[in-house]
Amino acid sequence: MLSNKIKEATKEGHQQLEKKVILKLKAIRSNADYADVLKHFYAYFKEVEKAIQPYITADILPDHAERRNSSYLKADIEELGGNINKLPEVTVPKIGNTLEALGALYVMEGSIMGGPIIVQMLAKYGVTKGVSFFSGYGEATGQMWGKFVAVLNEKAETESEQKEAIRAADETFLRFGDVFGEISVAS
Repeated sequence: MLSNKIKEATKEGHQQLEKKVILKLKAIRSNADYADVLKHFYAYFKEVEKAIQPYITADILPDHAERRNSSYLKADIEELGGNINKLPEVTVPKIGNTLEALGALYVMEGSIMGGPIIVQMLAKYGVTKGVSFFSGYGEATGQMWGKFVAVLNEKAETESEQKEAIRAADETFLRFGDVFGEISVAS
């Protein structure tokens, strides 16, 4: 199945991104710090959404309109007292077809799965506002992921098509990590 192949092929990029995000989250000490982290997510997700928009239609992903998107990030930033001015520069993967778009969306939809852990981590730092994005689909999160994975696995019929989706997913992880720049652990 393509979803398993993507997971395996993007393991390193996923882990590198995860490390950066966790370090950024652990550095949060205020709502303003958290809003700044969310700006990085917003800037990237908004641009990836633009790149995949021509290819991810209701015909491809019937529940696309109900899926979480960058507007949740914007609302969270504003709830925290921030704004979307002065967003970080982003580079998104080249998306030229439906399979590449699905590969990129794999990364975006997959970010939901770790959301509850992030919400718990934030609560430890006293941050309880601005968590609609990371709250995902609530109790329906697993079901929504399952629906997405079913579409992903169904669409790639050839090895070549699978490689397109895998390349796009891998680049999506890599470029997302770039948004956070170099992060070093203070010792």
